[in-house]
Formats: sequence, structure tokens, C-alpha cells
Amino acid sequence: MYLKGLDEIDRTIITLLTKNARMSYVDIGEAVGLSRVAVKSRICSLENKGIIEEYTTIINPQKISSAVSSYYEIEIEPGSYQKVVDILDSNDVVTQIYQVSGKNKLHVHAVLEDSEGMEAFLNNVMYKLPGILSLDCNIIISRIKDIKGLRL
Repeated sequence: MYLKGLDEIDRTIITLLTKNARMSYVDIGEAVGLSRVAVKSRICSLENKGIIEEYTTIINPQKISSAVSSYYEIEIEPGSYQKVVDILDSNDVVTQIYQVSGKNKLHVHAVLEDSEGMEAFLNNVMYKLPGILSLDCNIIISRIKDIKGLRL
């Protein structure tokens, strides 16, 4: 994939960090033919430009005993949109909120401790959201491919 402003070295650095965000500057330097200092400078530049936003640990909820990972497609009356976004954004079990095109205006991901937690979330949060025209819920059975962020 071609992205303006990124040369081959930047793309390789991002690819390496995507696979292992804990990779040392020395190891990255060996892979791209630069010194540790040059690699650090490039990474800092990518961070300052906002190309690299953060480094994180990704937890697979399906590997935690009874955790339930679910997606919700929500169609909302336009006047309730921001209130619904604010309610969902303040809820700790909601991990992602996307505004999408089409009939459903929000795509929401939540991770609950178990099926009882999911039922409580549906009854106490989702079904009580204002201005909901439709709500679809899907439970993730298994992760087949799960790419975080952009891959170069």
C-alpha cells in the first residue's frame, strides 16, 4: 500500500512495530540498515505526525474464561445521536464506537464478563438508549482475522 509521505524505511519500521511494538531501536536499525539514533528519530517523527498514535497491549477476550465479545448495529433518530454516543462513550464495557453509513448509524463493540453481563448490558443500557429505531446484536463466536490499525 502506498501512503504519501512515507518512504520504504518508514513503512518497514511501521510493519516491524505492528508485529512487535516492543522491538528495540537496535533490532529495528539492523532490519532497515540504520543506526539506533536514526531509528529513534524516525519513530519520533512518525509519532509527532500522528501516524503512530499509540502502543498498546491487546487482550483477546475470547481467551478469558467466560468473556463475551459482541457487536451492535444501532439505527438512531437524528436528534438522539449525540446523547446515545455520549452514553455509550461513558460506558466501560464499550470498547469501540464507529459512525457508519447506511441504515445503521452506529457500530458498537462491547466486551462483557459473561452472558449474564451481556444480558444486563442489553437490558440496562442498550434497550434504554433514547431514540433507538433498531438494534441488532451479534456475538463473536471466534476470531478468524483481526487486524488492528492500518497494515502497510
